[in-house]
Amino acid sequence: MSEVKTNKISPATGTAFTLGDSGDTFTVPSGVTLTNNGTATGFSEPAYAANASASTGAVNIDASDNLQFDSGYGSTATAYGCRAWVNFVGTGTVSINDSGNVSSITDLGSGYYQVNFSTALVDVNYSAIAVPAPNGDSTNPRRCNVFGNNASDPAYTAPTVNSFTIITSINAGLSDASRMCVSVFR
Repeated sequence: MSEVKTNKISPATGTAFTLGDSGDTFTVPSGVTLTNNGTATGFSEPAYAANASASTGAVNIDASDNLQFDSGYGSTATAYGCRAWVNFVGTGTVSINDSGNVSSITDLGSGYYQVNFSTALVDVNYSAIAVPAPNGDSTNPRRCNVFGNNASDPAYTAPTVNSFTIITSINAGLSDASRMCVSVFR
């Protein structure tokens, strides 16, 4: 193996310099910094998964590190991620079918649940959406409230960065839901 040490490489004629031949591999060791004070051309677009079909400008990270993408609507916009979600059985022994960033569900009584996060959220300014399975009665459908009805309701619990509560009811009475689907956005 040979080694060449130099401070500058310039083309012998003209303004172009070719480094290696087609099929050659050049390895840049970790810790090395490459600085470009001019224009670099001939580089491919960012790499995506083999099954992805993103085009130029379809995915972007803005100056504030916000993920942006164009989902075919003609403009690139900031994406707001789902910070937690859960699908759980709310009758009998409460159990989680599947989840993301939800460690457990606490059964606080009939129609009263607490969703517990695996990793705390940054603050309590999140939006939680909870949808109970229908009860099959169109005249008295199951209702669902996140955080309880209001601060004067005994079932009301202010959300925290670690958890929040959900109540489900039919008419005025709390009632377990056979299945709950919950999403949290921030």
